[in-house]
This record gives sequence, structure tokens and C-alpha cells, in this order.
Amino acid sequence: MASRRTSDTTPAATAPRRTLSVKKDAVSRPRAGVTPEARHALIAESAYLRAERRGFMPGREAEDWLAAEAEVDALLKLSHGGSPQ
Repeated sequence: MASRRTSDTTPAATAPRRTLSVKKDAVSRPRAGVTPEARHALIAESAYLRAERRGFMPGREAEDWLAAEAEVDALLKLSHGGSPQ
């Protein structure tokens, strides 16, 4: 059994965080292989899970939805050969 040497500082820990910016026309265009209904269902599930993690406290529903939308769109873009930027 070989042991791996790990470092206290990983590139992910030291790299600056990037924020996703989605162009308006990119959101309205359907993704290849994913129907608008399927995209909506993925966003709804992700938003629900976000709300569940914060105990369903009211007042942050729009924030949950927008974060879920950005997450799903980024994952769809990556899964269809796009770049994360």
C-alpha cells in the first residue's frame, strides 16, 4: 500500500474564487440535449435542496432559485463541452 504525500495548501484552496456570469441570451437558448422542461426541473430540485439545507427559512427563495439556475447552467455547459468561464 503506497501512501500519498499531501500538501496543506491545495490549488483549490489558494486559487481565487470565480463568480459565474451568464449572458442573457445564453440563458434563453436551450441547451443541446436538455429540454426547457428538464432544465426547469433540475433548477427546481437544486433550489429545493438549497432551501432544505438552510432549514426552509423564508425570504431567500429568489436567491436559492438564482443560485440553482447558475449552478445547473454551468453544469450543463460543462457537460456539453463548454468552458466553465
